[in-house]
Amino acid sequence: MNPLPKRVGPFVVLAVLLTGLCWPAVAAAQSWSLTKEQRQAFLRYYAPLIFKRANANDGRHGYDWLTNFDFDQDGDFSNNKLHWKQIPQYVDASRAGPSAFDRWRIRPTLYTSLIEYMDGGKNLVLVYHLYHALDKNAAGDYQLHDWERVELQVKNVVGNPGSGESVAYAVVTQHKRNVVRRQGNTDLQFMQTPSGSHLLIWQAEWSDKLLAAHGQELRFVTEPYSFFAGRMASGGKAEADVNNDDGRKKLHIAFVPEDDAAAVAAFNAQPVRYATADALATRYDNGSTANWPAVKRVTYELQDIADILPTHWEQGGYATHWLPSASETFLLESPIVNEAGQAEVSPGLQRFFTKTRDIENEDDREGYPSKKWFFGTFELNDKASDTGGGGSNVFHDRSWAGTVVDSRGRTRASASGYTASPNAYWWQHDYFVHTGVTDSSDGVEQGFWLPGAWYLPESGGFDGRWVQLFDDRPGQESGVR
Repeated sequence: MNPLPKRVGPFVVLAVLLTGLCWPAVAAAQSWSLTKEQRQAFLRYYAPLIFKRANANDGRHGYDWLTNFDFDQDGDFSNNKLHWKQIPQYVDASRAGPSAFDRWRIRPTLYTSLIEYMDGGKNLVLVYHLYHALDKNAAGDYQLHDWERVELQVKNVVGNPGSGESVAYAVVTQHKRNVVRRQGNTDLQFMQTPSGSHLLIWQAEWSDKLLAAHGQELRFVTEPYSFFAGRMASGGKAEADVNNDDGRKKLHIAFVPEDDAAAVAAFNAQPVRYATADALATRYDNGSTANWPAVKRVTYELQDIADILPTHWEQGGYATHWLPSASETFLLESPIVNEAGQAEVSPGLQRFFTKTRDIENEDDREGYPSKKWFFGTFELNDKASDTGGGGSNVFHDRSWAGTVVDSRGRTRASASGYTASPNAYWWQHDYFVHTGVTDSSDGVEQGFWLPGAWYLPESGGFDGRWVQLFDDRPGQESGVR
């Protein structure tokens, strides 16, 4: 293990910040923590409902499903895109009975993390990453796809979900843009059930359709759930109005969180299994209109972003999945442990390789440790744009260099106490919390770095980016407990 760089004691930093910046010392005195079960419950309660347009005609049925990283059960991510091109054969083979595809477990999955912190009360950041194994870019090449996410900030948490907390804002990715909607905006629409509040999201198909919503980008659905319930009941057109776009968008698949029985029942949603694959694979083109009886209703499960992080570690067999041409260095104060409490990555200065290894050499994207949203250093946008833009790296780069201050006057290094970290490494618990307000100033975002020992239980914190909350369920079909 590498020796830890010197730093000012975290509790000293926290005390100084509370005194000098008039931080809410009362909140620190009232610090408390959620249980593991409550953290799981919040992620389930706010899991989004995703309406997706398909591009599944001409023998591409099944391409538009969400999936998990190891759907082919071979423990190798480098061939995910290659194998996902065989999904139509998987579906076709399922009609005939047993085949070589029997071992595959598609298990549509959203990869999650939960950050819990005290700031005038208990607050959460919830991240849901939608994993697709294949995309197509404007040049016509196929790519691994690992970009889209939904993020929510939940404020004034007092206990179990649904006990009076509120969603302060939500963010969706639209290619390189991070589009935000704040509490009270009519673009934030939810499906309310006795056990969930599910943000309504629309997702484009995977094709490279230009100058229109495309490439699996996400948009906020701007119509209430009652509109869709009425359309489902009448068998009407399957379509959704979305932010920053005229006219309703077609949809062909609904992805429903499997842990909300009421939501699953409302849609009569089913897990993708070998036995159900043919029935749940849409064969619609993105330009075709479907009525609700033809919409495929598919359940998805939640897993952890922390499940994937150890595969990037330089001492963790990264070469199977990732190339060494890009990396991020983190100072880990604690190990990454699995659900059984066993360490998978050691503490200390650790390097994570992030460049995609694609067996077909067609892709050069990067994994979770390189994403700006992993650090909270993304730049917020008010509007989606079909012509791109809004994906600046300036704030992220200045955060790395320690040259930009937050809204409370701190740099990344002064907030953490790791004065040697600028341009050298990320501290494991570096995280920038947005206020949800956009700022047009270049390289400036409204928000603050979580300070000092924010992540410790005695501070009422929890950094779920590095923690595996949900059981892995190896070898199981989605929905099987």
